[in-house]
Amino acid sequence: MIEQVENGKIGGQKKKRFKAFSDLLSEGSWITKNLNFFLFLSGIAILYIANGHMADKTIRNINKTTQEIKDLQYEYKTVKSEVMYKSEEAQVEKAAEPLGLKITKDVPQRLQPEKKSE
Repeated sequence: MIEQVENGKIGGQKKKRFKAFSDLLSEGSWITKNLNFFLFLSGIAILYIANGHMADKTIRNINKTTQEIKDLQYEYKTVKSEVMYKSEEAQVEKAAEPLGLKITKDVPQRLQPEKKSE
């Protein structure tokens, strides 16, 4: 091993590999041969990023809609309880007093149809 290092065999192999790689880069032929593949990978990367953004936007819209539904449910329950409270007989009487309306204690009279004379 020491002899190989002294003779430069190991270092020479690394230099040959590095030289071969640098020759590939300097020629540029491998880039032109694989240009379609690089463009394909770039397109997939763009689609991947766009898909992530669309998914985030969809999740935000779902969360917003869910919150709106909850708010509308609370509002519905509040309005329903107010209507139920205001439709009680005692509350209707209180609301009708300023108008001068009162509940009568008299029994309603039944109207009799007139008999036709022949």
